[in-house]
Amino acid sequence: MFSLSEENYLKAIFHLERSYKTGVSTNALAEEMETKASSVTDMIKKLSGKKLVNYRKYQGVKLSELGRETAIEVIRKHRLWEYFLVEKLDFQWDEVHEIAEQLEHIKSEKLISQLDRFLGFPKRDPHGDPIPDAQGNFAVSNKILLAELEKSKTGMCVGVKDSSVDFLRFLDKNNIALGKEIRVLEKETFDGSMLISIENNELRISQVVSNNLYIKTH
Repeated sequence: MFSLSEENYLKAIFHLERSYKTGVSTNALAEEMETKASSVTDMIKKLSGKKLVNYRKYQGVKLSELGRETAIEVIRKHRLWEYFLVEKLDFQWDEVHEIAEQLEHIKSEKLISQLDRFLGFPKRDPHGDPIPDAQGNFAVSNKILLAELEKSKTGMCVGVKDSSVDFLRFLDKNNIALGKEIRVLEKETFDGSMLISIENNELRISQVVSNNLYIKTH
């Protein structure tokens, strides 16, 4: 059994490892957790003592096999609860993250197993992120950022890179949702902005938006 704080650190390290291949720095982890570097150092020592991470001075911290398994379990629970809240309780996709942050720390393996079965073993959460299965495997997806799509090409929106409340509400306001077809009508070389078409409605979006939308081409 690990504490809520320990699980949150493991989850943060898991996500940061995609950007820090040799090891996650203390400063990067402190920024992610919105805390002081000294607090991160103390937690790393605690996690290392429990064999959850491997730490080398000047090289950063990496998850051990046990740490990785634990992080994936927390992520699995988080995304299953998000799916449940949206699909079964009619929450909006911008409302579920904070609630799932609390529910992800429930320890009952039977509850999560039954929840997964009840939901029909979903592969992706409401934001398009893959839900790991009971063995910790993630579904593979060939997706690219909308910013990479060429002019006159079409793709289906399959996920968001930024799952903040403000960004999700912006998408709702502009009728951009998972499963919607997006066609690039124009691309500006100067600032990377785009003119796109969604269900015959034209919309001009900034590069910030196109860099935070995942699409799958046909």
